[in-house]
Amino acid sequence: MPQLGRTVIARQRMARLWALGDRSAPVSFTPGLVLLDGDMERDVSVAPFSCQTDSALPSTMTITGRAGLDPFESDVNSPQYAASIGHVLPPSLDEADAGEKADTGDLLPVSWQRIRHDPDLLAKDLNPAIIALVDAPQLARRPGRLIEAITLLKRRFPGALMWTPGLSGPDNLAPLTWFGVDLHDQVRSRQCAASGYVLTTSGPRKIEDSGEPDVDHWAIAIAEVRRAIRDSSLRDLADRQALTSPRLVEHMRRYDDLMSESSDHLSQIVDNDVQFNCHSEAAQKDPLVRNWQRFMRDEYQSPKGMTDVLILLPCSDRKPYSSSKSHKRFFRAISHNSCHELMITSPLAVVPRDLENIWPTGKYDLPVTGDWSLDEVNVIHEVLSGMLARNKYRVILNHSGMDISIEGVDIIDTRLGDRATSDEALDRLSEACKENISRGRRRGEQVNMDNLCSVARYHHLNDDWLKDCRIRGRFPRWKIEKDDKQLAMWSPERAGFSISKSGIEYLHQNDSLARIHLIEGFKLKGDLHIGIMKSWDMDLQKGSDVLLMQSSEVVGIARCLAPSWEWNGTPGRLLKLHHKL
Repeated sequence: MPQLGRTVIARQRMARLWALGDRSAPVSFTPGLVLLDGDMERDVSVAPFSCQTDSALPSTMTITGRAGLDPFESDVNSPQYAASIGHVLPPSLDEADAGEKADTGDLLPVSWQRIRHDPDLLAKDLNPAIIALVDAPQLARRPGRLIEAITLLKRRFPGALMWTPGLSGPDNLAPLTWFGVDLHDQVRSRQCAASGYVLTTSGPRKIEDSGEPDVDHWAIAIAEVRRAIRDSSLRDLADRQALTSPRLVEHMRRYDDLMSESSDHLSQIVDNDVQFNCHSEAAQKDPLVRNWQRFMRDEYQSPKGMTDVLILLPCSDRKPYSSSKSHKRFFRAISHNSCHELMITSPLAVVPRDLENIWPTGKYDLPVTGDWSLDEVNVIHEVLSGMLARNKYRVILNHSGMDISIEGVDIIDTRLGDRATSDEALDRLSEACKENISRGRRRGEQVNMDNLCSVARYHHLNDDWLKDCRIRGRFPRWKIEKDDKQLAMWSPERAGFSISKSGIEYLHQNDSLARIHLIEGFKLKGDLHIGIMKSWDMDLQKGSDVLLMQSSEVVGIARCLAPSWEWNGTPGRLLKLHHKL
């Protein structure tokens, strides 16, 4: 049987950059084009597939690789997949059954009716190479249907390339790729050209009478999206393109709402140069933001013994906040380290000092105007109220500048309308700290341990493995030791822990990490793929560490290269082996 060689070489959320063909020498990549009859000839690096659909009823769709995309065959044009589309009813008739089923195989034509009615899609051995959502243009006109269909199919068949025939253009390539679409076609571009328009990355416009420059808008759009996936900046590009169409804005909002219901598509650790840009209002509703807000509202626990005095502070342009000039002035005014500091910020709502270095709190960027929208104020109050319901403070010193009132909580405003860094405001903050902080100062090692325990509670299942540990070494690469063994080191590049071989057993004994169970009899040698994994504990994010189990014994620790929603079907490496016992 022909096979489509595909390897993920970059990913951001549900969007992936696939290399097609032999993984050591790929001939094309996604996002890419599917050429239809009448399309202009394109290089295979941009257009890896062609497709023909006959005129019979029901129609048969045939997709052919335009180069040797099968790493095990030498044919110039391979693989080739054919499938009957079946009878496709309008999405409005979603309760009806079309009767004539579409084929099931390497090429999987799917409609909304098929998603609703065909049990063959649930077969465990079904692992298509390409999915064609054949009624995508009709679904796009029905609120929420397109996003729901794409997401369902991506999660059910994570190893397949997704195509939405008739829907794509240079103007919506970034949002569709963000949703998880891999393959595109030029139908809309040809329709525009027939009407005297050209479809650009900014939307359709009339052809200029004085002369139209010879610009390949598709090639430009594909190159931009591929690079954006590599740079983890696809969300920014998708937001900009979405503004060309009110329907695209709607799709982006519905997608954010749907994806906010889970966190398995997010990253726990990102590359050092990645930044979360909150430059648009839409980005402030991003699932990453909502996931952080939910954690702070429903789960966050302040460091042990730090629930006496809480100080609310404004954020800063510079991240982490403690490196900014304004926060250095706050430190001098507070002159104590036994009070808990909490930054009031948008869009994350609140950020505790003990978590200011991790993702996303240490790497987000937002235009600062000094004004708060009503929505921002409401979100901050909601998150702060939830956090204070679990963490009972005796008194709160409010130096944030936002009017905050929580029923049953004593709050002292130290700003009184002045700038946060004005001498008058800083004097009031200093005096309030002297009057209300009665605890002794924490030792430096205790401050570091409190911070690391907070990170462990956020990144791991608990911080139990850090009990009775000591902090050694020099800032910022703190070494975590216990019984003269180094369990881990703080990695500033990752903004997370780097677990040593000696620490694996402690994490296992304290149930501090999720587990992956490997098949018996397999000798652990290198990175992991789905073929050697039997089961795993929970939804896992990209960058998170996991314990490797075999026959009820811990045999090592690995790091997720892909979030766990991809694991059932995605070929290639899914986890990188960190240590083996």
